[in-house]
Amino acid sequence: MHSNIETSEINWDDFAKIEMRAGTIISAEVFKEVKNPAYKVVIDFGEYGIRKSSAQITKLYTPEELVGKQVIAVINFPPKQIATIQSQCLILGVVNDKEVTLLTTDKPVENGWRVG
Repeated sequence: MHSNIETSEINWDDFAKIEMRAGTIISAEVFKEVKNPAYKVVIDFGEYGIRKSSAQITKLYTPEELVGKQVIAVINFPPKQIATIQSQCLILGVVNDKEVTLLTTDKPVENGWRVG
């Protein structure tokens, strides 16, 4: 089914600039210092290092179930200060107006492997 929603096209070079990598969440906790419910998440990206992020994924996930989950994140955005942490990556998910469902791998892969 086709939609009437317009999107702008990008070329392969645009897509190739986006560093989407697999990583494993090694810790997650409630981020008390922010207005909107979120978690402080720490992710291991293998050779790309350990990175922090703030994730508004509290509707579908608890901190306990996030630890050990492999996720996909963009790792080449500039760091962004969010309350008391520097967010160093953007965890990807499918978003609607109520919740976020994380993008994950269906089989385990090495941390740091690239999405392409």
